[in-house]
Amino acid sequence: LVSSDPLSITYYPIKHSQGSKPRKIKAEKYTEFTKSLQALIPNRMIGTAEYSEYFNIMETYSIKPEAMLMIVSYCVGLKGQDISYRYVSKVAKDFGENGFTTVEKVEKQLSSYVLRTSEINKILSALSIKRNPEIEDLNLLKKWTGELGFETENIVFAAKKLKKGSIQKLDELILELYSMKCFSKEEIEGFAEKKRFSYDLAVRINKTLSVYMEILDPVVDNYINKWLNYGFTDDALLFIANKLFLQGKNNLQAMDTEVEKLRQSGYITLSSVSDYFQSIIENDTFIKKVLLTTGINRQPTDWDRDNYKTWKNWNFSNDMILKAANLSSGKSSPLQYMNGILSNWKNNQTYTVESIENKENGISSEDYNREFQIRREKALAKAQKNLEKAMEIEGFSQIYSRLNSIELDLAFAEVSEDKNATITLETEKQNLIKNRNNLLKTINLTEADLEPNYSCKKCNDTGYVGNKKCDCY
Repeated sequence: LVSSDPLSITYYPIKHSQGSKPRKIKAEKYTEFTKSLQALIPNRMIGTAEYSEYFNIMETYSIKPEAMLMIVSYCVGLKGQDISYRYVSKVAKDFGENGFTTVEKVEKQLSSYVLRTSEINKILSALSIKRNPEIEDLNLLKKWTGELGFETENIVFAAKKLKKGSIQKLDELILELYSMKCFSKEEIEGFAEKKRFSYDLAVRINKTLSVYMEILDPVVDNYINKWLNYGFTDDALLFIANKLFLQGKNNLQAMDTEVEKLRQSGYITLSSVSDYFQSIIENDTFIKKVLLTTGINRQPTDWDRDNYKTWKNWNFSNDMILKAANLSSGKSSPLQYMNGILSNWKNNQTYTVESIENKENGISSEDYNREFQIRREKALAKAQKNLEKAMEIEGFSQIYSRLNSIELDLAFAEVSEDKNATITLETEKQNLIKNRNNLLKTINLTEADLEPNYSCKKCNDTGYVGNKKCDCY
């Protein structure tokens, strides 16, 4: 099997097994041939093994002695007097396999080779190869132009695109171009540009992951091209590589797994990928809080993330999850205990902390929810009005916006364990809070005025916020 795309098969002659007897050839049958052969190569004596090789080829392929001498003469003219007989036998077998066995057929084929020598020379020159054209080169040219349909000038153009040129590399490139249906110079240029981009991206991704690979072909073929065909942009892939490096997953296999997961979830563009990783950090921050609440002090694992995803799929809020974590604190297996609590709440359709507290205090859920809803709407409206008033102060909106975004930056810094960044961000946060509070004082407001206050309208008991009924309710 020479090539799978396009399908190309070469049939070789059946070789004798090692245990079979050698072919018996009468020496006198080729007396004239041996004399003429020695005359073609006068600088060295031809040995018995070389004669036997030529005899066997002529017998196997039914090549006429005169035709064989023409083949040898061509090879000597190509390679010189020091030519190896193995090279001659290889060329002779190629002629025999293609049915060029008579003087007329060999002469016609050699004439065809000579006529196309100039074309091969152009290709070899484009590859920076300094040698004479060989039979193999001409056979490849015949395949490229005949079977595959490329024009010689476009083959030369493709050859110039190879940095480390060889006739074998060019054959691989031509087959690749054929599979992609790139025949013209414009199509070949586009293919080459895309390939350059893929290799450049492979270098940048490896550098981001802190991975070194001298040969990039497997990286491009197995990963880069696949990811680009999925629709990922280079900036999205570099963003993923950077995040995985920070997580200690700095290898291509881990990145391939992450890319597949993102693709299945529909996260392909840079913005969607960025949002995904931000959500992961936010989730990990909350999961860390849950673990600490249960009495476990460690970083979140994939198992923890799967648990959290399951709990959210059960329609539980973060408050309910923290409530379950608090109830699980001190247990021998707190996370398993948490799963049991949340499962029980799910089966009983208990989805709010208020409903849990009400059941404990014997309060009517209907009365509680009605009163709470009234307070909630009023508190939200008041907080919103205060915020709008504060936003009219010069410079307040910038501080307010930065305070919201700095929490995410802090989460990134904590997850990546960047202590210097964490300290810097905490200092910035405290300064922002101080400036915000000073601005709020100018309009007689405080930080608490910007948050909804659900306290009891009769006694102002803020215990209601703690999900329990105040005394005057």
